[in-house]
Amino acid sequence: MYDGILASGVAGSIDVFTAANAVFAETSAGRSLKTPLLRWRIESPDGKQVETASGQVVQVDGPINARAIADAVIVTGPFVANIERFFERGDVIKPLLSALRRQHERGALLASYCTGSFILAEAGLLDGGVATTHWAKAKLFARRYPEVDLRVSEILTEQNGILCSGAVTTALNLALRIVEKFAGADVANATAKMMLIDTNRVSQSSYASRPQQPPHSDELVARAQRYMEKSLRQGFNLSEMARHLAVSERTLNRRFKRVLGEAPLHYLQSLRVDVAKRLLENPSLKVDAVGERVGYGDLSTFRRLFKRETGLSPRDYQRRFVRRGKPKSAFAGLAAR
Repeated sequence: MYDGILASGVAGSIDVFTAANAVFAETSAGRSLKTPLLRWRIESPDGKQVETASGQVVQVDGPINARAIADAVIVTGPFVANIERFFERGDVIKPLLSALRRQHERGALLASYCTGSFILAEAGLLDGGVATTHWAKAKLFARRYPEVDLRVSEILTEQNGILCSGAVTTALNLALRIVEKFAGADVANATAKMMLIDTNRVSQSSYASRPQQPPHSDELVARAQRYMEKSLRQGFNLSEMARHLAVSERTLNRRFKRVLGEAPLHYLQSLRVDVAKRLLENPSLKVDAVGERVGYGDLSTFRRLFKRETGLSPRDYQRRFVRRGKPKSAFAGLAAR
């Protein structure tokens, strides 16, 4: 670990291991052991205590020891807005990458959650393999590491002795998978039940929101965005929008891809799903009414597309994420530039 991480990623993982030791101690195999099954060390690049993003100070057991033999190594995920700038911190990055490569060569299981997958990828350990990361960092990850098969919708991926999981609370799921590998599925399941950890989350997509678009100065694209937002409930026709904007479909597609990195139709579909998610959080709205509001007159089409994008059916999404209290407008801020 290192300065600026979220404390929960470390504390949560250790809590899972502590609970797993207690569960295992009650088994016949555990009762015969004189020491806990799972033991760990917390290391930092310089061996000094670490200050987390919230200001909490975490004591460590010593500096990173690349020569030590470990069964598994977890590298924490940086909690930063600009992760590319994080890699300029040579005092942190160099010992991390060196130690991870050496541990991998020795056969240790490597694991990371959230943006920690960037560190594993930076070390070259994910090339040709699968990985996941925080949903909001997916485009950056894919652009920076094109050799990695990024599966951002997944909660956890595993290949070639490397585990990756999504946003920070999935560190608990990651820790449970490590428990399963070293203590067995029964101990892992009992630990999850003891700690009320949801092991049935199958996708990050249902938690993701459409990332805020960076500011741009392309007036044509801005007009097209406003057109889509105002006519979201109506049927959409690309050629009709192009005529309204007095340009060709080819020009519109090219400008959209250059400015926003995606085609107009994909942008519209993502916009509709994002608005639908916020509308479904209103307990007073029915699924078919939400589908109509975002332009899907055919309820079966809406259900199919929504599930494909979020991993949940509209009704299941509403059950999980419904807001209690007075709902805010789902369209608030859509026209902001």
